[in-house]
Amino acid sequence: MTPHIEAKAGDYAETVLLPGDPLRAKWVAETFLDSPRLVNRVRNCLGYTGTWQGKRVSVQATGMGQPSLGIYVHELITTYGAQTLIRIGTCGSLSEKVKLRDIVIAETASTDSAMNRDVFGTYNFAPAADFGLLRKAADVAEARKLRWHVGGIVSIDAFYHPDSMNVYKVLAAHGVLGVEMETAALYTLAARHGRRALTICAVSDSLLTSDHLEPEERQSSLKEMAELALTVATTG
Repeated sequence: MTPHIEAKAGDYAETVLLPGDPLRAKWVAETFLDSPRLVNRVRNCLGYTGTWQGKRVSVQATGMGQPSLGIYVHELITTYGAQTLIRIGTCGSLSEKVKLRDIVIAETASTDSAMNRDVFGTYNFAPAADFGLLRKAADVAEARKLRWHVGGIVSIDAFYHPDSMNVYKVLAAHGVLGVEMETAALYTLAARHGRRALTICAVSDSLLTSDHLEPEERQSSLKEMAELALTVATTG
């Protein structure tokens, strides 16, 4: 038990999927897992453990943003022994080639967060995905004929940035595919503790065109993303 997770030792699998939204964690657990069991409900940040195709898997909501995710990932690793952590969420497109409902597999994660500055001093640490998970995700996405992309994303602290378009133009000009709020912290913690991590995002909106999916329209791409993540998590 930790200040944020009430689960007992052994309640979590070594493989954990990490949606931000607690209701998405509930949906993934109830839609995909056999015999899902609620193992955490502190602050309504729901966590479940069940099996998928005979393999034990957990799903734990992290909330929004790197500080919130950082708490849950740290505790999952240091208290509950998580080994493989896969973030499943949504992102906004920063590239003309990345369309609504596409899947973005994050190779690296830039960030504007100050979370690492006290740790790395004058260095700008470049957190990256586990290559084995990344390669598996790309192979499975290709085999399933999904619309997918591998590349860098950016994890931001401020959802409403006063000069976002100019900031995003610079990032897009350097090949960054999408924007979200969690991955840089996930990849940094995985590197620090010697764990495997990957982010797979479904594109819910475009920062270039202002196109976006309504909540009910997201479900088909979220289903593809969840199935992809579960396959990678249990076979990668």
